[in-house]
Amino acid sequence: MAEKTHAASGGLIRYLVVRFLLIFPTIFILVTLVFFLMRVTGDPITASQGGRLPPDELAQRIHTAGYDQPIIVQYAQYLGQLLRGDFGTTYSDHQPITTVLTTYGTATLELAVYALVVAFIVGIPLGMLAAFIRDRWGDAVLRVLAILFYATPIFFSGLLLKLVFSIWLHVLPVAGRASTTVELKMQELSNPTGIYFIDALRTGDPAALPDVLQHAILPAVTLGLLTAGIFLRLVRTNVIGTLNTGYIDAARSRGVGEYRLVTRHAFRPALIPIITVIGLQIAMLLGGAVLTETTFEWNGLGYQLNHYLQARDFVAVQGIVALLAVIVAVVNFIVDIIAALIDPRVRY
Repeated sequence: MAEKTHAASGGLIRYLVVRFLLIFPTIFILVTLVFFLMRVTGDPITASQGGRLPPDELAQRIHTAGYDQPIIVQYAQYLGQLLRGDFGTTYSDHQPITTVLTTYGTATLELAVYALVVAFIVGIPLGMLAAFIRDRWGDAVLRVLAILFYATPIFFSGLLLKLVFSIWLHVLPVAGRASTTVELKMQELSNPTGIYFIDALRTGDPAALPDVLQHAILPAVTLGLLTAGIFLRLVRTNVIGTLNTGYIDAARSRGVGEYRLVTRHAFRPALIPIITVIGLQIAMLLGGAVLTETTFEWNGLGYQLNHYLQARDFVAVQGIVALLAVIVAVVNFIVDIIAALIDPRVRY
């Protein structure tokens, strides 16, 4: 028994070490791709200021910034900056990229958490229901619904929800993270967190938290349904697969009802694949946040990224994407740890 325990712990350690070491080449590849894709369009100064400055002044700025050097030299310098923790400074408003992240990242984090909650609330119960009524017309409807959730463009579903619930029914705010009055109260707090759910509680105003949650409903549903479609199909497939195993057949032979088999015996094993793909969904949520935040004027990293794209501030775009790559890689590593602790099969 001791030898088995030692072997299992050794397998877990080896697995985690390998997954941790994979973070660095993943970040390196993503950063490299972003750097060279940004440089395909030319240097950032010409992209943002070309045609607005005299040629002499434009050339001087390009030389001062070092963008007239060979691309390999620029790439080496950029990697050196990243190793020092310097992700660059935005060209349009002269802010350090790390400041942009700390200022607007909390808004994107809050939206991603809301969206995950929506995905769990919608995707998992519907996936279990689809497994329970498998091969019936209701199951077919739910599978089509999952495809619609995943395939519908975020900007289209966001605009549709705004049209119905904000313009036609007037029950939810059309944009923003909170009303002006509540935002002013949160700005008066000492050391605000930037997470409106927490800051609304700190104001002591009983109307602040409902106001914040009302503003979050439409963006969270818009982004959450994207992941809910994946969870629905994943839960359905894995619950049905578990129902075909031997121990389920043994429980069924003892007279255990189908509902209990689905909710008690087959549900927990079906959660393991969901946990393993949460890391991938974080990357999808961060990508979807660009369109969601722009649609609902949710002032987070996605909203700022769209602003910098319109300003052709490629330095800002490059820095934000590099930071997001680091976040996604770290989140995936944490998810791998959780999955390995829950399911020993993942380690081998």
